[in-house]
Formats: sequence, C-alpha cells, structure tokens
Amino acid sequence: MKMKIILIAFCMTIMFCMSACSGNTINSGDNQNAVTEISTSENVEIESSEENDEPEGDAMYHTEDNGTVDDEAIGDSTMIMTIGDTKVNVDWEDNRAVEALRDMAKDGDVTIKMTMYGGFEQVGSIGQSLPRDDKQTTTSSGDIVLYSGNQIVVFYGSNSWSYTRLG
Repeated sequence: MKMKIILIAFCMTIMFCMSACSGNTINSGDNQNAVTEISTSENVEIESSEENDEPEGDAMYHTEDNGTVDDEAIGDSTMIMTIGDTKVNVDWEDNRAVEALRDMAKDGDVTIKMTMYGGFEQVGSIGQSLPRDDKQTTTSSGDIVLYSGNQIVVFYGSNSWSYTRLG
C-alpha cells in the first residue's frame, strides 16, 4: 500500500513537471494555415489571413528574368517574397534545390498549403521531391529551407536540424 502511494505521488510529480515545461501550445482550432503558390511572374507574395507578425496566408513564388549580373550566377532569374504588402528581399542559395524550385515556377503556379508547426515555423508540402543537400544547421527568423526534400519551411524562430538551405 505504501509503495502504491509513493508511485502515485511520483507519477503526479512527473506529470506536473512535464506540464510546466510544455510552454505555449497551439490547439488544432488555433492552427494558422497558409497557401503557397509558385508561378512565373515577378513576385513571391505571402498575404496574411490575419494581422500578425508570423508569416501566414497565401504565398506565391514567381520568377522573372531581369538580366542583372548577380542573377546570372543563379540562373538568370530571381524570386522576390512579399508578405502582405511588403516586399522582402530573399538571398536565394545557389543550389540544385533552388534551381528546381525556379523550374517549377516556370511551368506555372504551384500551390503549397502551409501550416504553423512547433511555434517557430510554417511547413508546407511541395508535392514533389527537390534535390537535397541536407546539412546540420541552426536556423533563424526569416530562413527558408527544404525539409525531407519535399517540404518548404519558413522560420520565424530558431531550430537546429538537417536541412537544405533555400534562402
């Protein structure tokens, strides 16, 4: 009997400690979804579905030939991201994954539904695999990476994992 009381007290202590460490969680009703579209015009747009500092809403990736010297080094086209009405310059990586993303945009719109995950990122399935060159990295707010070869992740916090950097 004494052993059962000690075991119950121990389990309750563990449950209390784990609930205190959980931090902020997102209920399924609070999930913020976003849709990413990749197309061949000039801008990448992410329009917020709610006013919020976190990247959410509809997003479009576009390419445009603009003939600058720097762009020639990365495939003669550039992609620009817009969040709401604000254009955000992205320093796109020079790798096969970004090249494949540009090729997808040249073929027309690609829609990617994105959801918040872990309180520090938005994740969306691309619908196909892109070339991977995963490296252990620590991300920061604003980083765009490829996860598992088929998901785009946009960070608004930090995380350490093995990713292919996109921008």
